[in-house]
Amino acid sequence: MIGPNEVAASAARTTTGTSGNMRLNRHNGAVNGEHRLTLGVNITAASGTTPTLDLTVEWSFDGGTTFLVGEPADSFTQKTAVGTAAKAFEAKGDCYRVRWTIGGTTPSFTFSVREVQH
Repeated sequence: MIGPNEVAASAARTTTGTSGNMRLNRHNGAVNGEHRLTLGVNITAASGTTPTLDLTVEWSFDGGTTFLVGEPADSFTQKTAVGTAAKAFEAKGDCYRVRWTIGGTTPSFTFSVREVQH
């Protein structure tokens, strides 16, 4: 097991954004079904009227130049309040990033994302 590595540092966010590009550490060259990535999100503050936070993993096959949106399995359940969650994802490329979409009326979320590769 490798990690945990910081994907997105804890910060207050009010708009849609993405983490930096993250490269998977491949074990014996395994990708696509043989490599798993576990992400943990820690939400320490949420405010606004009906705030929503959607977190999705996007995958790259070209070293982080072009990112493709994953299927619903590559998303966390929508978050609306303070809390934590962890989810394992099947690798679908050699690089990834996390996209967050924030909705609601004057929404704000303070959160971080960390990873552990298996």
